[in-house]
Amino acid sequence: MKYEEILSKMTLEQKIALCSGKSFWSTKDFAELGIPSISLNDGPHGPRKQNQKSDHLGINSSVPATCFPTASALACSWDEALAREVGEALGEECLQEDTQVLLGPGVNIKRNPLCGRNFEYYSEDPYLAGKMAAGWIRGVQSKGVSASLKHFACNNAENHRMVSDSIVDARALHEIYLKPFEIAVKEGKPGTVMCAYNRINGTYCSDNQALLTGMLRDEWGFDGAVMTDWGAMNDRVRAFEAGLDLEMPNSRGHFDQEVLAAVRAGKLSEEAIDRSVLRLLKLIFETHEACRTGYHYDAKAHHALAHRAAAQSAMLLKNERGLLPLKPGCRIALVGALAETPRYQGAGSSRIQPTKLDSIVDGFRQAELDFQYYEGYSLEDGTDESRIAEAAAGARKSEVVVAVIGLTDAYESEGLDRESMELPPSHCRLVEQLAAANSNLVVLLVGGSPVAMPWAEKAKAVLNLYLSGQAGGLAAADLLTGKANPCGKLVETYPVQYQDAASAELFSQTPTQQVYAESLYVGYRYYDTAQVQPQYPFGYGLSYTTFQYNHLQLDTDSADGTVTVSCSVRNTGKRDGAEIVQLYVRAGDKSYYHPLQELKGFQKVELACGEEKTVTFRLEDSAFAHYDAVQKAWVTEAGAYEILVAASSRDVRLHGTVQRTGSKLAQKDQVPAWYFCPVGKPTPANFEALLGHPIPQPVSWEPGHYTMECSVYDLRDSLVGKQMLASMEQQIALGFGGKADYGNPQFKMVMETSAGTPFKNMSLLSGEQMSAEQLSGLLALANAGLPLPQQPQNG
Repeated sequence: MKYEEILSKMTLEQKIALCSGKSFWSTKDFAELGIPSISLNDGPHGPRKQNQKSDHLGINSSVPATCFPTASALACSWDEALAREVGEALGEECLQEDTQVLLGPGVNIKRNPLCGRNFEYYSEDPYLAGKMAAGWIRGVQSKGVSASLKHFACNNAENHRMVSDSIVDARALHEIYLKPFEIAVKEGKPGTVMCAYNRINGTYCSDNQALLTGMLRDEWGFDGAVMTDWGAMNDRVRAFEAGLDLEMPNSRGHFDQEVLAAVRAGKLSEEAIDRSVLRLLKLIFETHEACRTGYHYDAKAHHALAHRAAAQSAMLLKNERGLLPLKPGCRIALVGALAETPRYQGAGSSRIQPTKLDSIVDGFRQAELDFQYYEGYSLEDGTDESRIAEAAAGARKSEVVVAVIGLTDAYESEGLDRESMELPPSHCRLVEQLAAANSNLVVLLVGGSPVAMPWAEKAKAVLNLYLSGQAGGLAAADLLTGKANPCGKLVETYPVQYQDAASAELFSQTPTQQVYAESLYVGYRYYDTAQVQPQYPFGYGLSYTTFQYNHLQLDTDSADGTVTVSCSVRNTGKRDGAEIVQLYVRAGDKSYYHPLQELKGFQKVELACGEEKTVTFRLEDSAFAHYDAVQKAWVTEAGAYEILVAASSRDVRLHGTVQRTGSKLAQKDQVPAWYFCPVGKPTPANFEALLGHPIPQPVSWEPGHYTMECSVYDLRDSLVGKQMLASMEQQIALGFGGKADYGNPQFKMVMETSAGTPFKNMSLLSGEQMSAEQLSGLLALANAGLPLPQQPQNG
């Protein structure tokens, strides 16, 4: 094979060098060996190629690309085929821009509503997240481009993500947090997987051999390359042993020297490096060949696909007295600055420059609606009563009011978690005044994650757009007028209040530790089992038509135990539409603790008015299995299981029972009662009993004990830390007009990310020419309680 032949000609130094980046976005090339460089660029809802100044936070300009709906929106289509179509389009855009690896999709579980990067992830449910990601990956890779499945694993918060330790029990780890990666790997077969920054139960993901080799390669059969997130390398020698192939971007040779010394000292085998080199050579040559076509994508067709995807993903959450679709010719007051200046994508590394942008105002104009636009609020924080009064006056003169409200860039971003579930106060105040002025109030909701809705009873209709991409304004107009029939359904639960979330008291409580004490009870698994009433449940979404479910049939294959589930679905309304049929399995009274029910299948079915179709699911043994932490294996407990066919997790339409053979397990005496009946929240003692050991003490940094794992933020009590923070703030402010403006979401994100970067990773991401030795010297000064040396003055 040619890869082994190339390997045989490489020196040890060349092999080590190939395993770290050449630049911020490319791998090293070796002309003498015929090894080309390949380009890796951010995604996942549009390629973010930077031809000039590079960054990993979406600050600097990038080449225009189609901005498709973010994963938080696209997942609400529950449509694997649509995910594949979007992936195919993204692959085509990568070909045009000579991008060989697209950094996506992200399948991290939405454990908590406040995670600042939830907009980039699919769902709170691992099955749904894995299936949608697999479709997306197949689409991208059908064009010869490699996807990069991320962030592996347990990266479920943004605050302190580079040092945080995710403390999670074995069942939750395998059933919730690893499961979407497993599905995406086995069904999507991504060319690369990206490891996360954080630790899992004490071990950094980049060093985690059980994760990167034992689980990913040995158990799941992954045969591609594993890379770091940008700056996620902890220990390069241990990372080679763990099976991590590519360090991005690079350490300017520092890690290379450590690896070379370890090989010469016999502490690291050259074979471990050879395995990584072979995997990288395969990736480089296969993707480089695909991008040599001189491809040019159809920007107009991609915009039309973004339009269709946005329409298929929006969710109608409320529609009293059939207010929607709007009656032809009605006078509309369109209110809200987000209608004219749309928020259509998230903030951070996925931020792209769209090829075109259609706002909701644009959509109304193209639909030729009779409307008057009112700003209603400023995109800056603060309530302006004059804007609200003007909008309310307009509402009184109109037949219908459409208010566009939601989360602005200041409220959610990569690099930092949200502070609450609240909307900007001006948006809530606006809705109150509009409702008082006109009872025919429609709320269009934008944003990447759940929000509190104290105003929900005052609106007659609520249409949730999430972050709908560059054509979201066209989709909104189609949905409001009935040109398109809403068919999206929620892929995460909307709680009434943040305190209702199972992880509310534990999320980001400690800077260096995330304690997953709720175990399996994430999202609907908690709300449904604990009987906590949500604002809107998982899987929920209305339509302009109605659907009836009938004729449930359950058949078990005597040979392999596969259960075939079928039912009929009829469109009983007066409009064509699509229904998302959901299949849940309920374990019943077993010795293992279980959530009330778990999603194990879904299908989207298109139905003309009056049409009926049969929907069929196949449940293999894995649908009934759970991970046994003692046996370290997947097991099925014998007994009866309920099969639930539903329109949402709270709306079961049909149910039946099947019998399963399997193990007889006795676990009730070993697990705290809370996990069998999760009323309220788990205590630390509950979780320690489940873990089988005490929760580790979180790392706390004190003067005299600072290490290379500390960030500048961790040094804030030292003279060095104070000086470095002030200098960092000043330098970053230069890129924002010289002002340290924490009200600016981009400034805040860059500042928080920079100040939270550990010293060991600082030189990789800052672009400053600072060696590891210099950084160690700064730590020594901080530990000694000394200030930074004075810089000599010129003149």
